Amino acid sequence: MFSTRTALSTLRPSLVATARRPRHQLPRRTFVSSTIHNLSEGFLDLAIALPFPPEWPPYSCTIILVTVVTRLAFTVPFSVWAKNRQWRAEHIVVPKLKSEMPAIHKQVQQQMKQAGFRGDKDAVIAEINKRSRVVAAQRRKALLAEHHCSPTPTIAMPIVTQLPLFVGTSMVLSHASAAPTVLDSEAFFTLTSLSHADSTLTLPILLGMITLANVESSRWFVSAEVLEREQRVARWTAERRARGEQVLEPRKIYQSALRIMSVGRILIAAMVPGSIQLYWVTSATFGLFQSWILDYWDMRRRKRSAITGKEGSSV
Repeated sequence: MFSTRTALSTLRPSLVATARRPRHQLPRRTFVSSTIHNLSEGFLDLAIALPFPPEWPPYSCTIILVTVVTRLAFTVPFSVWAKNRQWRAEHIVVPKLKSEMPAIHKQVQQQMKQAGFRGDKDAVIAEINKRSRVVAAQRRKALLAEHHCSPTPTIAMPIVTQLPLFVGTSMVLSHASAAPTVLDSEAFFTLTSLSHADSTLTLPILLGMITLANVESSRWFVSAEVLEREQRVARWTAERRARGEQVLEPRKIYQSALRIMSVGRILIAAMVPGSIQLYWVTSATFGLFQSWILDYWDMRRRKRSAITGKEGSSV
């Protein structure tokens, strides 16, 4: 009896330790992870279902096709919408505000006379310009709201519509590329496998070059009016700097940031799977051609507007 009780007492600690040992729990799926998993499975099924020729790589072709279709459906309409708003701001609001500037200057002068403003000629001119800028800014804001072309929604909407699509598609492809995956057996261009990064860095470098081309080619279709306005701003900036004032140029800062981002995209793209690299290059190429087409369309519209204005003035 004693020996049996002793044996049980010696086994009890090990049983207690086994009972207290933490069990391995499977990670819980959230709504986001479940959605990404389902979309990645749907992408793989779609690649098999699409009737590509046998010699075409199905998963690579599906990545390219899905990129083009989603960009056409979700980003192009908002880009056209933003371009139309920009057109109204440049060709309706700006000319109208320019035509109202003499009346604004006259109104400011009358207000200064009524207020009894005193000073020499330079002080009067500086005060008129200062007050006129305030009135013109208020009038510009009212005109932008009247013609539904405020700059904040115009700039923000394309970004808001493109960013979730870009991030979501990248996450889906990243999940589809996780081992074990069928993407490991497919090669494309310089990619030996869609689940591994491009060892030659061809696609990341191509991505950086396309991004940089999109930045530099943005001035190919700039109108003569915009160039003239930029020259005036440049002279005004040079005059202020000659007086020792510090002037920030947001446009140049923005372009410099985009150039730096072109190099940064190469470094980031070099670390992601080949499927994401292919998607990023396809999306950047689509965006480059989209910018060219929209800028060319805008240039043709400016020319038609100029011809119509000349014909109207001649009559």
